[in-house]
Amino acid sequence: MSSTLDGPAPQTSPPPARPRRTAPARVRTPATAVLEPRGGPETQRRVREGAGLLSAAAMRRLDEDLEWYRQLPAEDRSWVGLIAQAGITAFVTWFAEPTRPPHGVGDIFATAPPELTRSISLQHTLQLVRVVVDVVETNSDRLAAPGDEREVREAVLRYSREVAFSAAEVYARAAEMRGAWDARLEALVVDALVRGDADDALRSRIAALGWSGRGSTLVMVGTTTSALDDVRAAELRRATRRAADDALVGIQGDRLVVFLGGEGDLRAAAATLLPRFGPGPVVIGPVVGDLTDSARSARAALSGLLAAPAWEHAPRPVQADELLPERVLIGDETARRTLVAQAFAPLAASQGSLLETLSAYLGTGRSLEAAARTLYVHPNTVRYRLRRVADVTGWDPLDARESYVLQTALALGRLDAAAGSL
Repeated sequence: MSSTLDGPAPQTSPPPARPRRTAPARVRTPATAVLEPRGGPETQRRVREGAGLLSAAAMRRLDEDLEWYRQLPAEDRSWVGLIAQAGITAFVTWFAEPTRPPHGVGDIFATAPPELTRSISLQHTLQLVRVVVDVVETNSDRLAAPGDEREVREAVLRYSREVAFSAAEVYARAAEMRGAWDARLEALVVDALVRGDADDALRSRIAALGWSGRGSTLVMVGTTTSALDDVRAAELRRATRRAADDALVGIQGDRLVVFLGGEGDLRAAAATLLPRFGPGPVVIGPVVGDLTDSARSARAALSGLLAAPAWEHAPRPVQADELLPERVLIGDETARRTLVAQAFAPLAASQGSLLETLSAYLGTGRSLEAAARTLYVHPNTVRYRLRRVADVTGWDPLDARESYVLQTALALGRLDAAAGSL
């Protein structure tokens, strides 16, 4: 009786030849297609019994052909051997079950710890697969019964493809997990550096992130137009690592904190990253000796980011030390001490009435003639003394912005002097 959708009619003995079917035994789809049997019973028996032979031959070939395998520690070599044996065992099991698609390839790499992906690269793993496949192919004539050699070789090639894809998936998953872990670790490190928590544990975490520690360090901060997703965050990290020898990125909501390190021009490297920030101020902290001292640069940059709106025409990016007056206005004590130490104190200790001349110039509306009349000197004398002020402090009183910095420094110095006299 011919077969129906419910299946063929029971038969008392197998037919001498495979009959032509007029209707399928089941409805097949690409996802559930049943494979044709691979080889006859004799070939399947030989494949099962040859598993030990294949495993031993594969281990010998690994030791002979792969130098990196010979250089592995004993424990890692043991894990690699287990992977090779698991691959051969999975192939034998699959070959013996012809009605099932390749299965168990994902379990081949489950025998080894995830840490093995750090010791053995994907390229090495594919070399391992290639060696094992070559061993099976070389012995296919011994494994197959006469007439089944081609079928065995095709089965090996198909299974090796599945194993290669499985290996790539394992490494991709490991890289994804490692990337997520590194991002979390990097965020913790950046937060600790901003707080100034430079202990031995932090140094170990910094080293784990690949920071070499050569050269100087600076911090730049800014904002983004919107929260960064994983793709944009990864792209930003790649850009920072191209800009400088060392880089760390902290994404804190809509605020970016970037640490740059190396022996090159870090300010120039920071300028190349400007397009990665959103609109608004971008502040660069002072260059410091090393990463453990970067908290000073980070605090100055973050303080400058808060104070930058007070200077409408500030450049972008702007140095944190160019925002000293604005930082003083928001209560930054470091900026206050810096202004007094770098501007007021040198002028107070100098000869030639520089402090008096600067005070007269600023107090008369920045007029050379008015200051000269107040001091009873020639305007050229005032001009000469103001140039000396610029040499001593680094700020030029004849420049509108820098005279504002000096005026703020004078006010702070006088307040400190008055407080000290009480």
